[in-house]
Amino acid sequence: MTRAGYTFDIIPPGVDEQRLVGESPDAFVARIAMAKATAVSSGLKDNRLVLAADTVVVVDGDVLGKPRDTDDAFSMLRRLSGRTHQVLTGVAVVGGGDRRTAVAATQVTLVDLDDCAIGAYVATGEPMDKAGAYGAQGIASRFIDRIEGSYTNVVGLPLPVVERLIRELDHAV
Repeated sequence: MTRAGYTFDIIPPGVDEQRLVGESPDAFVARIAMAKATAVSSGLKDNRLVLAADTVVVVDGDVLGKPRDTDDAFSMLRRLSGRTHQVLTGVAVVGGGDRRTAVAATQVTLVDLDDCAIGAYVATGEPMDKAGAYGAQGIASRFIDRIEGSYTNVVGLPLPVVERLIRELDHAV
């Protein structure tokens, strides 16, 4: 965000990030992003613009968040190996009594990974705080065969979506 010219503070939202029974992946990330933005906004004394997001990986209709442990990370990467999956990011912007939300979707294909490559990658610790157990901007960049859609969505925030929502909110206020 800094490289894109944004000035910001990071405020942890402290919200429950459990998926509701039957909730679609799109609805899930949009709801969690809005819950985070609303929680932070309600705790502020001033009327700053609040941006929040939530990202998941979806494969075969299943939502993969951050791995619970190294075994979970290994299992996720084994499942994603040689396949195309979707990275979904819900983005919410709140400010001036108004709110906007959107979901960005990007298709990512990983190369075939053998157990040795997966084990070595998991041992680096990099997968442990990443949805789907990989960071496309880090060591795992060598595992990315193809990205269709927003690269910034895969490595952090879908910046074109962020910019659009901020502009929409700015025009509404």
